[in-house]
Amino acid sequence: GTTVMRMAAFDADDAGTDNALLRYNILRQTPTKPSPNMFYIDPEKGDIVTVVSPALLDRETMESPKYELVIEAKDMGGMDVGLTGTATATILIDDKNDHAPEFTKKEFQATVKEGVTGVIVNLTVGDRDDPATGAWRAVYSIINGNPGQSFEIHTNPQTNEGMLSVVKPLDYEISAFHTLLIKVENEDPLIPDITYGPSSTATVQITVEDVNEGPVFHPNPMAVTKQENIPVGSVVLTVNATDPDTLQHQTIRYSVYKDPAGWLEINPTNGTIGTTAVLDRESPFVHNNVYTALFLAIDSGNPPATGTGTLHITLEDVNDNVPSLYPTLAKVCDDAKDLRVVVLGASDKDLHPNTDPFKFELSKQSGPEKLWRINRLNNTHAQVILLQNLKKANYNIPISVTDSGKPPLTNTTELRLQVCTCKKSKMDCSASDVLHISLTLILLSLLSLFCKSFA
Repeated sequence: GTTVMRMAAFDADDAGTDNALLRYNILRQTPTKPSPNMFYIDPEKGDIVTVVSPALLDRETMESPKYELVIEAKDMGGMDVGLTGTATATILIDDKNDHAPEFTKKEFQATVKEGVTGVIVNLTVGDRDDPATGAWRAVYSIINGNPGQSFEIHTNPQTNEGMLSVVKPLDYEISAFHTLLIKVENEDPLIPDITYGPSSTATVQITVEDVNEGPVFHPNPMAVTKQENIPVGSVVLTVNATDPDTLQHQTIRYSVYKDPAGWLEINPTNGTIGTTAVLDRESPFVHNNVYTALFLAIDSGNPPATGTGTLHITLEDVNDNVPSLYPTLAKVCDDAKDLRVVVLGASDKDLHPNTDPFKFELSKQSGPEKLWRINRLNNTHAQVILLQNLKKANYNIPISVTDSGKPPLTNTTELRLQVCTCKKSKMDCSASDVLHISLTLILLSLLSLFCKSFA
């Protein structure tokens, strides 16, 4: 009694006469199963209605969900003398979600190695509804056995299977077995008189296989602070690594993996790290006062597994570098009016407070007459001044520089002073030791700059 569709025919004769009085009739139904008379048409209105029980209108039991009806319209009120016209009515039986998805078996098995992620098993279901519709497409959910959220399940859109995955690596030592309860539903809701039954749930038994895992350092990275220059053989740290494979009762041996400067060694049995050379904060292998080395912990498994630990040694500064003086060569004219010869600078590889302020001093001058003196300009620079014009020659001026460390360190450097003849803006130092021309030009430029700065 459900109206499926309405047919409408048109007759060009006078609507007030029997010539246009139409009546409808079903001439033929294709296919004829499950009944040759699935539908009825109201002869006056043209409404096509169902005339069989709903059980026969079951898409899943039909040979074809499409029916074609040849409909005849006859004028003269359907009398034999009337004229006729025909048309085809196509009726498609749409699907309803009247079948719940069902697992193909009640229990699935899966095996996974510990520490591994990815799909471990595909769960298969059957559904009698129309494929590629929301009534057929499956939606899976884990309803029990997943408190740590180590598992996820997603639908394979091509096969409708449930792809069960490990998303957080499993630990055999914590649990070697897991049992999950999985439920499957459809994207579309079931019709009211259909419910999800026991076959819409399944159990997955998961076995975790033990894998020989590498030892783990605690903590990692490891950090320690030491003064540079501690004695060779000093203990830096005793590392601690444990084997996650607690059920295998394995032993651990230690070794050096990366020691860029070759300063360290490690006791293979107890993990004590000691020095084999002097630690030097100023080494190019030290970055931002930190020296980094890597160590290995190797278990006795077959094959053995390895863990890596990182050690950061923060080196505290010790006053172990003497200050250096620059430049060590200067030139001056024998008739110079400006007797400020050169500005000297000092530098130190150490850190404060083991560097500046520096103390500049002249070593004791021989002879009754003093020829030069040194004046401190600031914490890092001093100026050498001649007390009189000197004869053309080479002079070596010993200058000592002392840093501010405790105890302080002193370095004595000889400043080589060349007194030259200067005529027409040309400097002749031929009587002095001859220098390479490029070095001469550099020192002349430096002298000119210093003279301008202190003029």
